Amino acid sequence: MTTSTRPTAAERRDARAAAAAPGQDGVFTHRQILTVLAGLMLGMFLAALDQTVVSTAIRTIADDLQGYDLQAWATTAFLITSTISTPLYGKLSDIYGRRPFYLFAIAVFVLGSALCGIATSMYELAAWRAVQGIGAGGLMSLALAIIGDLVPPRQRARYQGYFMAVWGTSSVLGPVVGGFLAGQSSLLGVDGWRWIFWVNVPLGVLAFAVVVRVLHLPHERREHRIDWPGALALVTCLVPLLVVAEQGRTWGWASTGALACYALGAVGLVAFVLAERSYGEDALLPLRLFRNRSFTVAGMGSVVMGAGMFGGLLLLPQYLQIVQGASPTAAGLQMLPLVAGIMAGAMSSGVAISRTGRYRAFPLVGTVLMTTALVALSFVVDADASYWSLVPLMALLGIGLGMNMQPVVLAVQNAVSPREMGVATSSVTFFRQMGGTIGTAAFLSLLFTRLPQDIDAAVTEAVRAEPALGPRLQELLAGGGAADLSDTSFIQQLPQALALPFEVGFSDSIDLVLLVAAAVVALGFLVLWFLPELPLRDQSGIQAQAAARQTAGRPAAADEEAQATQAAGAAAPTSTAPPVGRPGDADAGDRGRGG
Repeated sequence: MTTSTRPTAAERRDARAAAAAPGQDGVFTHRQILTVLAGLMLGMFLAALDQTVVSTAIRTIADDLQGYDLQAWATTAFLITSTISTPLYGKLSDIYGRRPFYLFAIAVFVLGSALCGIATSMYELAAWRAVQGIGAGGLMSLALAIIGDLVPPRQRARYQGYFMAVWGTSSVLGPVVGGFLAGQSSLLGVDGWRWIFWVNVPLGVLAFAVVVRVLHLPHERREHRIDWPGALALVTCLVPLLVVAEQGRTWGWASTGALACYALGAVGLVAFVLAERSYGEDALLPLRLFRNRSFTVAGMGSVVMGAGMFGGLLLLPQYLQIVQGASPTAAGLQMLPLVAGIMAGAMSSGVAISRTGRYRAFPLVGTVLMTTALVALSFVVDADASYWSLVPLMALLGIGLGMNMQPVVLAVQNAVSPREMGVATSSVTFFRQMGGTIGTAAFLSLLFTRLPQDIDAAVTEAVRAEPALGPRLQELLAGGGAADLSDTSFIQQLPQALALPFEVGFSDSIDLVLLVAAAVVALGFLVLWFLPELPLRDQSGIQAQAAARQTAGRPAAADEEAQATQAAGAAAPTSTAPPVGRPGDADAGDRGRGG
């Protein structure tokens, strides 16, 4: 009689953890990295998709829940919680480890998605969207920080390019999926729009299972104080500012409510700075980081580029739908050239950085390409422009975007201590989100402020050319469908002769906003010009922390000898970069590149 030798559940779990863990030198294999990457990309896909999937369906949802005047709060609630939670995830993951917080983020996001699908009012939907946002804040920033733990900076850009591809793809799929599901009156017996949220549940469960199985990062917990005052002050600062950014156009930027939000935000900012000074190294965002030139320049550049980038991305779908009459689904598919450009720019810059060890040129070239594309689009965009005339310019804008975002994150990760990888990465993401929020609010405000003037001018010109149109156009302007320009669906219902003046007015207004967006991106070039180029480290975050722990235990003489050896290696000629997928094997001479 033989006894069973089947391993127990605990033994199988330990075996999986051992297989997913790095070697004794802290190096992960290419296969291990790609396996982890699959789970991270699923999580990032969920967060990025949900930023756009609701936008095309929100009117349908609001009508069904009888809350048309409350629809903006469903977007605002998600924005507030995702923005505020981003720096919290970064700091806490530096202290306690990435894995538990990434799993927490996925679980909360899935829970929020499931609850959104059963909402019975806009108030409920806004509350559950806020829960979703708490999870989404960690999915984006922690994915980048985890890659920083796994892969040395020299090889990191190529892997981060996959994230850009996911982000770009979800930006296109969001309107397509949202428009399709919202257009279904019923799907499997329930309202079609509810599946916009429920589709996240199986994807989220899959991402959770993959991460549980494959993500096993060594982490050393350290003594700390929790910066609760800083977190509370950050909430006090950001919530009113994000609310006024989303609602200011409706309220009026100088209204009593807006002024109260500005004042409360300023009080929160002062309290946040005082709290961070008091907590020092334990602060949510240590002020010492701002003495790091790479961190400061990247943070300022991310705010500016976020504003210009989201401004441009917002305007093109607006033009395709309002002026060219495309449905939300069709407009999403027509943005594919932009996504192809993002993927090409991200992948090509990642390969080049891996081979050369130099990264500073790519965000600069990217801003030039983006500025050129936005300026050219402002001249091409008009009421009778051919879609195919936009395609090369959208691709150029995408290439610039792809070359810009990841090298900036890489520069910050390379410039800070590996112990601060999470807070540094999440801070760059946070600054970009804030810039995007400010840019979206400013550009929409400019668009709708300028719009009545441009439509009046276009109507005057149309009446001069064809006087018979005058009475009907004046009726539309005075009290018909054009009275509320926030709902532009009436344009597609008009005969072409009547619709043309409105299309001309919209395209003229969009031209102006594209030029302003180009100016903002050009300002980003000036900011990023001061980004220093440091030699890319040849160790991943995990390897660097392990080396630091070993060094801390050496006698002083041994430490001096190690420093002398490292200095000699830095002065040696550079060698060819190692194959991607075997991080940590880079020659010591690679440290000398990039200055």
